[in-house]
Amino acid sequence: MIRHITLALALMMTLPAAADDVTDAIESALQAYKDGDNAYAIDELKYATQLLNAMKQDDLAKFLPEAPDGWTRELSDDMGAGLAMIGGGSGAEAKYSSDTDSFTLTFLADSPMVMSMGAMIGNPALGGKPIRIGRAKFAKQDGDLIGLVNNRVLVQASGASEETMLEILKTIDMKGLGQFGQ
Repeated sequence: MIRHITLALALMMTLPAAADDVTDAIESALQAYKDGDNAYAIDELKYATQLLNAMKQDDLAKFLPEAPDGWTRELSDDMGAGLAMIGGGSGAEAKYSSDTDSFTLTFLADSPMVMSMGAMIGNPALGGKPIRIGRAKFAKQDGDLIGLVNNRVLVQASGASEETMLEILKTIDMKGLGQFGQ
């Protein structure tokens, strides 16, 4: 428990001033710990962790490209809910639409599922056609474009033609995305 409190205090000292809810939760956890209420201290630390994870997901969403001329982009708020079921991580998703086409672009970072996907992307034995976008390795599988950036961020585009999705995928800051959260 002391290790968790020490970590929480270290986090609190490095948080920006805008993270008031996080700071409040960590301070509340520390007070609960001092009062001997370990269960509440743990709950508050979990809450602070949830808030930090939400901030991290917002940071990941910044890598979703703006919609090109003639297109719209709608960010999804549902991405975080399912991540706990697949082992955690951060995710962001947007739907891109034009008058004639639409597709979904999804990022999944630092998830155990992503690590296991690396060997499958672009593996000819699994039927994937290898594609390069910048330094990232992608594959076309069942109409989707699936890539792995810096062996930790899964990028998936699905719902439109390869050419249409590539147009927007090529605008992603792949280098920045690969360094996300580090």
